[in-house]
Amino acid sequence: MTILITGAAGFIGSSLARHLLARGEHVIGIDNLNDYYSVDLKKARLEQLEASDKFTFIKLDFTDFDALTAALRDKDIRRVVHLGAQAGVRYSLTNPFIYAQTNIIGHLNILEFCRHEESVDHLVYASSSSVYGGNKKQPFSVDDRVDTPVSLYAASKKTDELMSQCYSHLYRMPQTGLRFFTVYGPWGRPDMALWLFTEAILAGKPIHVFNHGDMRRDFTYIDDIIQGLVAALDNPPADDGRSYTFGSDAPHRLYNIGNNQTESLMHMIEIIEDTLGLKAEKIMEPMQPGDVKETSADISAIQADFGFQPTTAIDVGIPNFIAWYKDYHGIT
Repeated sequence: MTILITGAAGFIGSSLARHLLARGEHVIGIDNLNDYYSVDLKKARLEQLEASDKFTFIKLDFTDFDALTAALRDKDIRRVVHLGAQAGVRYSLTNPFIYAQTNIIGHLNILEFCRHEESVDHLVYASSSSVYGGNKKQPFSVDDRVDTPVSLYAASKKTDELMSQCYSHLYRMPQTGLRFFTVYGPWGRPDMALWLFTEAILAGKPIHVFNHGDMRRDFTYIDDIIQGLVAALDNPPADDGRSYTFGSDAPHRLYNIGNNQTESLMHMIEIIEDTLGLKAEKIMEPMQPGDVKETSADISAIQADFGFQPTTAIDVGIPNFIAWYKDYHGIT
């Protein structure tokens, strides 16, 4: 079947594309290759994918609806995985308009494309653990209310979920939203703490540790993320009257994808130090606006439906990332 992936040059998008190509799917990838982080890294990810004759890349900004529909007309796309977005909590504090344009208008464009493309039978899209915002109860459950976002990024992702619920209700579009928890691993993003800390320590520069190190995250390795994403993709929610969301019979469901185990920020730094054989100079900083102290995923829903079970602990995943990082940068 032909599967469309938005954000195909991104971390999760390129990893998913590699997996789907390996099992024989035809993949169309779109990405606008913006410069939020290294375009060279994005191109390097694409080079791996373009080695397959089953992969087609289209440089495209999905916030342009006319360009989107013109490029994908008559492609017989069966399933869509919408991973393209403007990421980053802190960046949303200084660049709010790009979040409204990319994450909200862009998501609406994908919904409209899928609505009118009769061949599409399932839309899977990326949400985020950030939607839990100021929630105090741990772990975060998909049944929790998520009405207290603490960043515009989080608000944009919650908006996506609401629009998807609406479209599933009105047009009976099968959709699955995935709330990702701190994804890391080889080919990861340069704006994430693991990359930033590794880069700084190797360069002999200090690292900035927020909330004085009193933070915890549900770090989720990329291979585990792909396992859960593919399981969701392969199993569209049935439009059979069941209630996936309280008060609705729309074929739209939400899942957390996390490691099901929180780790302290300081322990993460210790693993980086031990792997590199170097000690970090730490500058302790206060909590940053828009950030949260702890994230923890209740993954019981995706476990029950698909048998999802993450297997990679950070004491394995972080050294894997660092080995890749050194190889990618030619560091011996």
